[in-house]
Amino acid sequence: MNPSSSIHTNLLALESSPYLLQHAHNPVNWQAWNDAAWEEAKQKNKLVLISIGYSACHWCHVMEHESFEDAPVAKIMNDHFICIKVDREERPDVDQVYMLAVQLMAGQGGWPLNCFATPDGRPVYGGTYFRKEQWMNILLNLADIWKKEPDKVYEYAEQLTAGIQKAELISLKNTDQDPDPQTLVKSWNNWSKRIDTVEGGPDKAPKFPLPNNYLFLLHLGQSGLLPEEDTNQLNIHLALTLKKMAHGGIYDQIGGGFSRYATDRLWKIPHFEKMLYDNAQLVSLYAEAYRLTNEPLYKQIIYETLDFIDRELTSPEDVFYSALDADSEGEEGKFYVWKKDELETLLGSDFNLFAAHFNINATGFWEHDNYILLRKEENAKIASQSGISEETLSQKLAAWKALLMKERNKRIRPGLDDKSLCSWNALMIKGYTDAFSVFNEPRFLDAAVTCANILLEKLRRPDRGLFHSYKNGKATINGFLEDYCFCIEACIALYENTFTESWLNAAEELCAYVLNHFGDAQSPFFYFTSNLDAALIARKFEISDNVIPASNSSFAKCLFRLGHFLEKEEYISISKRMLLHVQTEIAQYGAGYSNWALLQLWFNLPFYEVVIVGKDVHEKHKALRQHHLPNLIFAGSTEASSLPLLKNRYKQGETRIYVCRNNTCFAPATEVSQVLELLHNKNEK
Repeated sequence: MNPSSSIHTNLLALESSPYLLQHAHNPVNWQAWNDAAWEEAKQKNKLVLISIGYSACHWCHVMEHESFEDAPVAKIMNDHFICIKVDREERPDVDQVYMLAVQLMAGQGGWPLNCFATPDGRPVYGGTYFRKEQWMNILLNLADIWKKEPDKVYEYAEQLTAGIQKAELISLKNTDQDPDPQTLVKSWNNWSKRIDTVEGGPDKAPKFPLPNNYLFLLHLGQSGLLPEEDTNQLNIHLALTLKKMAHGGIYDQIGGGFSRYATDRLWKIPHFEKMLYDNAQLVSLYAEAYRLTNEPLYKQIIYETLDFIDRELTSPEDVFYSALDADSEGEEGKFYVWKKDELETLLGSDFNLFAAHFNINATGFWEHDNYILLRKEENAKIASQSGISEETLSQKLAAWKALLMKERNKRIRPGLDDKSLCSWNALMIKGYTDAFSVFNEPRFLDAAVTCANILLEKLRRPDRGLFHSYKNGKATINGFLEDYCFCIEACIALYENTFTESWLNAAEELCAYVLNHFGDAQSPFFYFTSNLDAALIARKFEISDNVIPASNSSFAKCLFRLGHFLEKEEYISISKRMLLHVQTEIAQYGAGYSNWALLQLWFNLPFYEVVIVGKDVHEKHKALRQHHLPNLIFAGSTEASSLPLLKNRYKQGETRIYVCRNNTCFAPATEVSQVLELLHNKNEK
């Protein structure tokens, strides 16, 4: 750090965000995004720098060290600009708007995101990472143009802002028809041209896990909608991708959990930051894949990843932290990589076997004499080549991991982003619940229930809405659509695995709040921000799926499922209307609309309501949960209930299972085998 910056403190010292606090002692006069900062810009007639990043962002740290900690650079910034720092995880609404601006200007975006705006917030110039000399030139040139030709700056800002607002316009489409199954066939046909048939995932680098992509492909591969040849190709690709991700350097082979993405095509070299949202969704993905296949590797990945979450991303209050940094001691990945002589000393006579298993060779070599642990071969092959049993190898693996974890824990740890975000916590709740659904591990359900209770108690606004962020017992920032939809999905999952009706009641209440505060009479979609939030230069709809599913696709799924639970046909109609507006996009680019495509499978395939009522509810439910049954909802009770699906179905001393479809029910069954037969379960294990 530049000595001049170590004695400087700016207004970010008053914030709770770890990312903002990282910049609290920069010599730049940073301010948080607030009315006071914008008012100062207007009074002083200065351009505003909106600099956006997040705590685990490697290149954010690099630019901070090169430019924001440098006193001469900071002086230029302070003299000519009002400088605002934004944590994109706290303010995804701000990030969305200015990311779109930079994408329109530069053709691409990313973080750190640096966007300059007029005092009224309209963007005029932007980009991502800039080297120090380049950054200084940009600062001086913009300051000069603003001083000499402000009218030209305002004219460009007006044009760019119009482009941003135009990007949010929705072309209304005919919604009288039903979603066409051929849309999903076309989607796979286009998708299959861009897959890596050797290493799995997309045929490009970098490679992101994108768990929702593979959850959709898993269900599509079992749907019967594709020709047999395409189904085989899809299922081979899915199995290959799940194995390659689990074997690659992107997965922490010692401590469990996935990094954010791989920088190469081999899943070898991770960008070492670990995000809660990735790991939450990957647990859900591998759980469903295990339910379908019983593949032991998937179970290992789930248990190790949840051990990582419990050990490193769970607060004393039992909510979940946001992320671990990529860097420690100023070096990316230093906490996770190993040198050969270090491993030889630790492992002794076991080193050669360890090296064969985790590729301490040219395959695993990275840089600076460091090795990234990764796998290429199955345990059975390694054991056979080494002349030992698989059981012996498994015992050695457990011992090696314990030994290296103990040694690794002596190192300086990566930075922890210790804020808890409502939306990401909800994804983790669902991850734990999905794992419980498959493995019936009580601690998984306990973790989910504990966190969900905290969200619904401590992150609730006085009007029963949600807050977005939570830290040190304080909830802040009005909730975004992603907070509501992921919480609704988590509550529905908890209901379907416990039959505790309060979870369904909570989901219904949150859904009603979204309908009241996020809708738009002119659009089928829902805004990302509430109508109670201060207006930005544009109010955005989040429609395309990314590393996290789009809030609109998630909410459309919520409406569909709640519509069935509550017998509210209007909810299902809204969901269908939303889906019909992205049919072209699903067909052309399924990887960017995979959560929508999951919803379409519910519309295109027979969708069932399975209702279990009576004393043996949980026993019957547990047995049914072991089967891959994607196109249904579960409802149940051990006693009489007023829930629409359960009304008048309880009979004392008996346990009955009702299977219903399109408002018509089969005769009640008493055995799980009868239910599976009624569901025509082609994927029976």
